[in-house]
Amino acid sequence: MDRQKAFDDKNDLGFPLLSDPDRAVAKHFGVKRFGPLPSKRATFVIDTDRTLLGAIHSELDMTGHADQALALLRNR
Repeated sequence: MDRQKAFDDKNDLGFPLLSDPDRAVAKHFGVKRFGPLPSKRATFVIDTDRTLLGAIHSELDMTGHADQALALLRNR
């Protein structure tokens, strides 16, 4: 949650970011792995009307997630 807060503060997004410590949302979106393994790295950009604007999947490129999510938001 601290990382999401720092990202929001840095980019002045003006809307909430979701943190999923119990992985319930990850399971719903199909990115939860079995057992104790961490969830697959994924970012979902969802509009205020609950429309999925985009999904970013990459196990290695954390910066790419942020860059692509911001691009989706700026171009809507």
